[in-house]
Amino acid sequence: MKTDIVVIGGGAVGAAVAYFVKNLDPTTSVTVIERDPTYSLASTPRASGGVRRLFSLPENIELSNFSIPFFDTFAQTMEIDGNPIDIGLKKNGYLFIVPPSARDMLKRNFDTETDLGCNVVWLEPDELKHRYPSMNVTDLGAAVLSPDDGWLDPHSVLMGLRNKARTLGAEFVADEVVGLERTAHSVQAVILKSGQKVEAGAFVNAAGAWAKDICAMLGFAAPIEPLRRFEHYFETEEAIEPLPYLKDPDRLAFRPEGKGYSGGVPTLEEPRGYNFDADHDYFEDVVWPALAHRFPQFEKTKCKATLPGLYDQNDFDGNVIIGPGADGLGNFHMLAGFSGHGLMHAPGCGRAMAELLLKGRYETLDLTRLGWQRLLNNTPLREEGII
Repeated sequence: MKTDIVVIGGGAVGAAVAYFVKNLDPTTSVTVIERDPTYSLASTPRASGGVRRLFSLPENIELSNFSIPFFDTFAQTMEIDGNPIDIGLKKNGYLFIVPPSARDMLKRNFDTETDLGCNVVWLEPDELKHRYPSMNVTDLGAAVLSPDDGWLDPHSVLMGLRNKARTLGAEFVADEVVGLERTAHSVQAVILKSGQKVEAGAFVNAAGAWAKDICAMLGFAAPIEPLRRFEHYFETEEAIEPLPYLKDPDRLAFRPEGKGYSGGVPTLEEPRGYNFDADHDYFEDVVWPALAHRFPQFEKTKCKATLPGLYDQNDFDGNVIIGPGADGLGNFHMLAGFSGHGLMHAPGCGRAMAELLLKGRYETLDLTRLGWQRLLNNTPLREEGII
């Protein structure tokens, strides 16, 4: 079998690549290889769904500036046969809170966000208390609110992108990549578990937490590791005023969800590996104390469900690796290592990758600094502050 482009991984990121390629050039053939079309262990449906512009790196802010407006019109853009796609988009805002020691860092990020056209509001602790009277602000130095941000339903985004890409002519193959054929400077084909070989002119590694395994098949290592995180659903007996998506200095991140809340405390101390076990003590030991410290109402919270999922954690610097050049391969493109930002930035990265594949250059967003070369140069490009 021959195709123009093979995308390895059919989650939100891979589906976005397929959509944008077919949208930009309907004549280019795209084959997406996804081993589990039910997405039972995929990271996308297990994500928290947050979308925000609150970053320090201009590239991440620009990715959000592209992706969030794309989500705003997603229902219409992705409609099929006149049926709009509801992704449950809630524009209830995003709030970063920091202690006094991180105030200067937050201000630098705020200035960068403002320079790049983001609608962001600086809040002193007394202003924060006025907006959210239930919040304990005694240990806080400042906050930044982005009122145009919020959250959405990850599974609906994935299926919307996948189904639209298919209607545009992208082919989704339910199979598993078990090998790749390469020369010194290019990849020729992927070998599938079914025994089928798929030849192509270009390949995209959008395998998320499994991306390093694809690289290993080509004989080189990538610093992308599966990192288990938990998404908890919890409720409280006492009412709290409407909240945005909130992130605090100790990595507590949560948002309203139905009658309760959804969130958790991801930790980089978690051992790397493909672990989908739910640690039910983690909520009691780590998440609950952080919640109760910030909002007294959470003293009586009850965890109703815990869903484990995997980040494709880039242990080099915590940001996506995009584009060609890994191990000298000119037609093998990395698109992994999002470290928790994959769903949020799928539209922006999908568009950028489509431009690279079809035109050989970035046009909408310049993501050159996020390429493989920074690994060769040993120049990490890290977010400053809460990530």
